[in-house]
Amino acid sequence: MPNRLRNRYLFTPRQKFFAALLALVVVGLPLGWAVQRATTPEDRSCAPGVARPQGSEECVGVNGRDGYAFGVPELAEVAALIGAENATLKPDEYATVAVLLPLTSPDPGMRVKVLHEVQGAYARQYRANHESNSETPKIRLVLANTGRNNAHWQTTVDQLKAMTAAPDRLRAVTGVATSSAEIRQAVAALTGAGIAVVGTTITADDIANGPGHNRFPGLARVSPTNGDEARALAHFGRVNAARALLVQDTRSGDHYTDTLKSAFSASLKGAPYEPQLFTSPADPTDEGTTANTFRQITHLICDTRAETVFFAGRHTQLRQFINALGARGCAERAFTVLTGDEGSYLGADRLLDRRALRSRLTVRYASLAHPDAWLPAPGRTVPATGGSTVAYKTFVTDVARASKEPVALADGQAIVAYDAMATAVHAIRQATPDGAAFPELADVPTQWPQVKGSLRVQGASGWICLDNFGNPYNKAVPVVELAQDGSQRFVALAWPEGLPPAASCLPPRRG
Repeated sequence: MPNRLRNRYLFTPRQKFFAALLALVVVGLPLGWAVQRATTPEDRSCAPGVARPQGSEECVGVNGRDGYAFGVPELAEVAALIGAENATLKPDEYATVAVLLPLTSPDPGMRVKVLHEVQGAYARQYRANHESNSETPKIRLVLANTGRNNAHWQTTVDQLKAMTAAPDRLRAVTGVATSSAEIRQAVAALTGAGIAVVGTTITADDIANGPGHNRFPGLARVSPTNGDEARALAHFGRVNAARALLVQDTRSGDHYTDTLKSAFSASLKGAPYEPQLFTSPADPTDEGTTANTFRQITHLICDTRAETVFFAGRHTQLRQFINALGARGCAERAFTVLTGDEGSYLGADRLLDRRALRSRLTVRYASLAHPDAWLPAPGRTVPATGGSTVAYKTFVTDVARASKEPVALADGQAIVAYDAMATAVHAIRQATPDGAAFPELADVPTQWPQVKGSLRVQGASGWICLDNFGNPYNKAVPVVELAQDGSQRFVALAWPEGLPPAASCLPPRRG
């Protein structure tokens, strides 16, 4: 194009103006949008009280107002029921109990555990508000998510600590269901703030109080310690230490595993073989390479005269070990594997090789609860003390409200969570003075030494009689066996003291 025409049609003052305006529209608006995005904080909220921490896509925090399920489809039904129940409560008539769990864990076994625990907690909330002769205060239930592996416990615990005043009036925290370092820190922070805590399935001996130490003032538990589980198994099995062997995880800092291997070691004094060792991944729900180690350990077990194998480790490694032992070279020999309550995960573990259970291999574990434990059956009577059929059947009626479909009970998680909630409600109402609407925060944890005798909690898992340190005394321990199809079959009740408690259920003086 000739320069004269270009100048005339493209570079007149009017064209220059419109060209500049067009450039602003094309270039300037995205730049302005980018500047605005850079200067406006990102909205990381998920629901009231819940947000995604920096560097994480998990929704972490505390919610109970609107039935929020933390993005977990399995929790949608029971979370909606909790939200609906909370919506019926008047602002001046309730105290709050939080269920602290890793609600968004991706581990399949943990997701099942979490669902059942929340269902059990809701079932007891409903009974407290509708089936307890109008006792007060009523109970508001909130869900508190600590995230995968409880990594965000600090964020959630800080939120709970800020909820002790009105309008929440948080008076107890239950759940705290894994014996991990993170949960140990969470319990220390909560009890250090004067908040009563009721553990459901924490069993580690060092997440407990005892003679000479009160690290967690205000902590109570409804499950026996690993030490009590091991003692109950020893009384039940009468294991010959000369024909027993321990397989244990060397990864330290896991309070469940650390205390379980100590308890099993104490039961195996005089055993001729040193423990067989493996090291689980930092995240014990990962498969890692431990399956390779277990293949080698099974060869060594065949070299011994052992008949009973005690296993101190988490459920992923337990499943790998059972699969490896099912393919052992000495298939003609029978073995019994004894382990702690992590065995309860195996029934729902799709990676468990059921053929291993048909290879002269018996797998038994100390469960925290089982639906058949307090029901009479041919050839089996219910003990006269330590629990009752009536208490268990009351639970069955209550838990049916938690889902349109029958709630799975074989793993015991819903039962234990129901009992923990019952213990929290008991303490809150016992601590409420006559004429008062609510208890003082500091008065709730002081109730634990009185939860015994005629003031015991009639738990669905058995009597809950606490000693002066908040630990259950001589709590019933169901021994459960994995059947050949992978289902969980109740065998018998075992007792840390060897026999059921006396009718008085008063812990003896120690020392």
